Amino acid sequence: MAYPEVVRVFATTQEPDYDAPWQTRNPSSSTGSGVVIGGGAILTGAHVVADATFLQVQKPSHPDKAIARVRAVNHDCDLALLEVIEPAHFLDDVPPAEIGEMPKLRDEVAVVGYPVGGEEISITEGVVSRIEVQRYSHSQRHLLAVTVDAAINAGNSGGPVFGHGKVVGIAFQKLTGVDNIGEMVPPPVIRAFLAGVEQGKRPEIPALGISTQNLENPFLRKRLGVPDGVSGVMVVHVDHGGAADGALMPRDVITHLDGLAIASNGTVRWAERHRTRYDVVLGTHYVGDTVPVKILRDGAPRDVNITLGPYQPLVPRSRYDHPPRYFVYGGLVFQTLTRDFLSTWDKWWNKAPKEFLNYYYMGVRTPQRHEVVILTQILADEINVGYGHLYNEGVATVNGAIPRDLADFVERVSAARGLVEITTTSGGVIMFDSDEVARAAPRILARYRIPHDRSDDIAPHAAGSASAAAAAPAR
Repeated sequence: MAYPEVVRVFATTQEPDYDAPWQTRNPSSSTGSGVVIGGGAILTGAHVVADATFLQVQKPSHPDKAIARVRAVNHDCDLALLEVIEPAHFLDDVPPAEIGEMPKLRDEVAVVGYPVGGEEISITEGVVSRIEVQRYSHSQRHLLAVTVDAAINAGNSGGPVFGHGKVVGIAFQKLTGVDNIGEMVPPPVIRAFLAGVEQGKRPEIPALGISTQNLENPFLRKRLGVPDGVSGVMVVHVDHGGAADGALMPRDVITHLDGLAIASNGTVRWAERHRTRYDVVLGTHYVGDTVPVKILRDGAPRDVNITLGPYQPLVPRSRYDHPPRYFVYGGLVFQTLTRDFLSTWDKWWNKAPKEFLNYYYMGVRTPQRHEVVILTQILADEINVGYGHLYNEGVATVNGAIPRDLADFVERVSAARGLVEITTTSGGVIMFDSDEVARAAPRILARYRIPHDRSDDIAPHAAGSASAAAAAPAR
């Protein structure tokens, strides 16, 4: 049988509902592909198993399915590792595939999996047409990817791409509006993921925590003191609390990162073959790794070491396997602004509130603000009459203070006694009496069938306990 190591993955998923963050959407079913590797593990795509509640796998031309679970997942690079739990010896007769080396341009490859349109294994062939940093749609991170002209369709996701008899990639996305342009996760990223799982590393791709500008303008280079023959990129912002905080400053010029010279257009020559974005080096590192950086500061060369940290944008990108963070107070629903919430709008990049889009595209973390707290919904009740128009706005202050994040907002509101004043970014003013809010909480939660007044990751508060809600009469 051709490719007995390629399996079909059946996933039942239940995604969170960001319009009503205390509940989830209806379960849905989907299929993907995977490949058996050493140790009886199955390598597949993270988006195949994201928010999964039940997983099964099926071998080629085999009627029975086995129950599986996620052993490890890295949503940043769209990779996951599954293991079969019942029956335990389901994969004993399957020869594991071997991870190959990085393919070269024009290498012939075969995409193997279970795309829509049939039940049996499918094989499409093509060649490698491009190797560079691409945007991974699952995580919105920019990482190394390989483009192939073989067809990759729904159901192929997570399936292997073979070259010279070995796995040289995992299919993960295709370009829309064009034919036969698909992308795969390349071997260096796959090996880093597998090594990280073995070593117990954090399952995420690290970040430098900076924004940079290319230095192609000669006068700008001269003003920054960049000598002839030297190239690099200029730091324009350093994220508060990020990896480079305290090590780099705005208008520093980064000339080398992790031993690679950065060109003035922001690219490096990776693996001595491919010219692509300088952040390509992050895809094979882990949070906590230290990388050497060469910079020019006021024209003087310096060597600094940066310990890589997690990716922490002001507005978190897509999150999976975690429920939304929310807080209900006086019938007002507060959340952290995330890309997942933005996506509740159809064509959100055009239709979502412009304030929220500005935070998403332009916002940066500061000492005063680590997250954007937003008011997303008003659950009508006598206590919040007159405030019904103040939804889908940012929270400006609570009792005169800017909330650092949602947890800080909840702490300030919960600690307040008497007057609680919340202002929104449109200038709206909301006033409550804390004792009235406490008395209204069980009534509101029961009326709207909300089990808790806050998400599980926010410290509990007696006023919104589940027992209090259960004791109140429904209206």
